[in-house]
Amino acid sequence: MSARTLTLVAVSLTLGLGAALMANNWLNGRLNAAPDDNMKNVVVATVEIPFGQMIEAQQVAIVRMPKDAVPDDAFDSNENVVGKIATFAMLRGDVLRSARVAEHLGGSTLASLIAPDKRAISVRVDDVVGVGGFLLPGNRVDVLATKRSDGSSNESESRTILQDLRVLAVDQTAGTDKTQPVVVRAVTLEMSAKEAEVLVKAQSEGKLQLALRNPLDAQKQPPAVAAVEPVKVAPPVVKPQPKPVAKGNGGVGAITIIRGTEVEVAKTRF
Repeated sequence: MSARTLTLVAVSLTLGLGAALMANNWLNGRLNAAPDDNMKNVVVATVEIPFGQMIEAQQVAIVRMPKDAVPDDAFDSNENVVGKIATFAMLRGDVLRSARVAEHLGGSTLASLIAPDKRAISVRVDDVVGVGGFLLPGNRVDVLATKRSDGSSNESESRTILQDLRVLAVDQTAGTDKTQPVVVRAVTLEMSAKEAEVLVKAQSEGKLQLALRNPLDAQKQPPAVAAVEPVKVAPPVVKPQPKPVAKGNGGVGAITIIRGTEVEVAKTRF
């Protein structure tokens, strides 16, 4: 073997060994590198999760996001989310937050959807009261009550008794992905204890009607108040003043006095 060939082989071995060492150092550096402090693990939905549905493991995944873009109540582990109940409908890619899920402590999933200070009341409905079947869990409604006017069998009055109530379930379904109208027999609404008393009383006095609200409309109208007629004040009573008696001016007059058959004329001054 010539000297030139030996030189080329030595150069090739040297270059190959140097490249291997550089690659090994780069890989070790990547493997031993500390995680980026600006990134954080976040649990997101991989599919659409309907309102009222229990979250399953195949519906969520972990992604890394910049810390500044992660909500404070976001979850960083699948184990902390699986088994909870979605209190809001979630789309694919939504970050799962504690404010949008509830613990399932046993029993029906509906009980987990109720806020701690609220109650669930079911209202019997038909295709008219149920807004033509367009009521779905998660919608918000107003309740109108109609009853006969006092002393009249032909006239009735309607008024809004409750506003901005959340629909928890329709019939026995707390979660649905349907968008077509479905005629149901009962609607379960979320309300406070005081509102529940108002609803039960109105239901016993007359008929109820539900009005579907736009989800962006969070304003409540003040309750209607009947106009109060101004009180009429009676005019003050003016007492008649006695007329002053004119004083005499020294004139002389005559007065006729009759006693039985006798007639007497007397003079007097005035």
